Amino acid sequence: MSRPPHSFAPVIALSDGGKFPAVGLGTWKLPKPAAPRLVQEAIRRGYRHLDCACDYGNEPEVGAGLAAAIKAGDCTRDAMWVTSKLWNTYHEPKHVRAACERSLRDLGLNELDLYLVHFPIALAFVPFAERYPPEWFFDPKAARPAMKPINVPYADTWGAMEELQRAGLVKRIGVCNLNVPMLRELLVGCSIRPTVHQIELHPYLVQPRQLQFCAQAKIAVTAFSPLGAPSYLPLGMAQPDESVLADPVVTKIAAAHGKTAAQTVLRWGVQRGCAVIPKTQTEARLAENLALFDFELGAAEMTAIDALDRNRRFNDPGFFCEKAFNTFFPIFD
Repeated sequence: MSRPPHSFAPVIALSDGGKFPAVGLGTWKLPKPAAPRLVQEAIRRGYRHLDCACDYGNEPEVGAGLAAAIKAGDCTRDAMWVTSKLWNTYHEPKHVRAACERSLRDLGLNELDLYLVHFPIALAFVPFAERYPPEWFFDPKAARPAMKPINVPYADTWGAMEELQRAGLVKRIGVCNLNVPMLRELLVGCSIRPTVHQIELHPYLVQPRQLQFCAQAKIAVTAFSPLGAPSYLPLGMAQPDESVLADPVVTKIAAAHGKTAAQTVLRWGVQRGCAVIPKTQTEARLAENLALFDFELGAAEMTAIDALDRNRRFNDPGFFCEKAFNTFFPIFD
């Protein structure tokens, strides 16, 4: 079988000397039956960064694709960067290691390159044998199912994350979805600093102050949902007229470079110094999303895309938890 030409993504230098691939494959909503093939194909095409999570429910299938790629000689384990995330129901320190070990087992790995706290939301523990991944509801069979928040200081969860790194289960630890005051508070009290902060970031949610603060604190940023609305349309969390890929500013810049709107938006993300983790279910888009490094946006083009900011957050627990899970739980206000 002929192999496609590799197009390896440039890397972001981390504070600990590590090299973080600037483009990764997002695995949220990647269907289980398709995941092994798509992951292996992504690796064949040059992806070296997989973004995973317990909550995505497909880590065994992602792990199968990674194992197949290694067996086929498409990559080595040392060449790959694999991220996973601690789910909300495992925030109590006594559950953190078991949660990490479950992700490791599902992915077929001995060590993660990065382990993140998925949300600053602590929910009541659900045993693995009862339901995995546990998702958001405490008891889905209840007459009115809801989340069950518990009082666990974020610093306590972070202390258990630090122990994972000391034990060699993960190379680095990081955070997701924190506002700047929470991130600042964590930095004041932690023994091991977060290496990466994963946040929603796209041209309709530009987040300049988050980027400036993280740069000042030497924390790398991963932009999730870097293309904006598409992943949220099927969930009713975005409207068709909110697609940045159809925005005239973006389409004009894309045409000027002979690139797609998606490539233009992803290029904007990496030029801002972020890693981007687009998800796709098609092999053609795998190649498209990685082909970002043979063109560059000019300063005026970057400014024009920055100016599209609507402060539009699609993934906001302050809205979707109340609507979908009968629990009001704002975290960004």
